[in-house]
Amino acid sequence: RRIGKAHVRNRARRMMRESFRHLQHQLAAPIDLILVARKSMAEKKQCEVEADLIRILKDKSLLKEDHS
Repeated sequence: RRIGKAHVRNRARRMMRESFRHLQHQLAAPIDLILVARKSMAEKKQCEVEADLIRILKDKSLLKEDHS
């Protein structure tokens, strides 16, 4: 409930799930992720959420090397 009402939380959840769906085949190894939405995510667009996820996965060296 920290993010907002149910529709805002559901939108954040859908965006995270869709971002992961696009990137799951580029992961270096099978992993389990726990994604936690923050208040700032309520105003973001899908492409921004995906870019943030890519940055996080690159920082943790979880993406394959040939990913651009």
